[in-house]
Amino acid sequence: MPIVVQRILSGPPYRSNCYIVRPHGEADQAAVIDPGGEAATLLAALASAGTRVAGILVTHTDIDHVAAVAELAAGTHADVWVPAGEADALRSGTTRGQLRVSPHDPEHTLADGDLLDVAGIVFQVVGVPGHSVDHLAFYADGKLFSGDLLFAGSIGRTDLPGGDLEALLASIARLLERFGRDAIVYPGHGAPTTLGQELATNPFLGTLRAA
Repeated sequence: MPIVVQRILSGPPYRSNCYIVRPHGEADQAAVIDPGGEAATLLAALASAGTRVAGILVTHTDIDHVAAVAELAAGTHADVWVPAGEADALRSGTTRGQLRVSPHDPEHTLADGDLLDVAGIVFQVVGVPGHSVDHLAFYADGKLFSGDLLFAGSIGRTDLPGGDLEALLASIARLLERFGRDAIVYPGHGAPTTLGQELATNPFLGTLRAA
């Protein structure tokens, strides 16, 4: 199913991306991926588009990707899907580095290989450890929502608890093998890119180019 992606950029200090994803055409439902900014901003964007939240998807539980989860879920009564291995962090309201957010008990957990139907969009759920132990990515209609795994010209940090550079590079290699170079990457920070562009030019992917 063709989908439309709207990026909502949070304010400083994190400048993280949240994505409103809905079916192409007259769609009145959307999935929200990684609401890390202010819930009021997201609610205004949804209202402007005439769209309601059918579900909230979380790639990982760093503060800049989950800060608005609890408020958005309460305000929209939407279910939340979160990586199984990071669900306790959301329940407790503690993110990596012991930073605090409003706690939320997610209705669903996800793991690699799951298929998730939200707002009529079927997302493939892919385990991509490296930035965090149970980091997930979501893929639909040639578009890959990569969280903090891969950015245009960079990669996610691996110096926080659960980070692992070798695992992160292996995750990117699996995405390339599975989805190909034309897959459009919508990262957790910065502008969209493609897997092929990053393989060709990203300075951190030299070992993958040499493989």
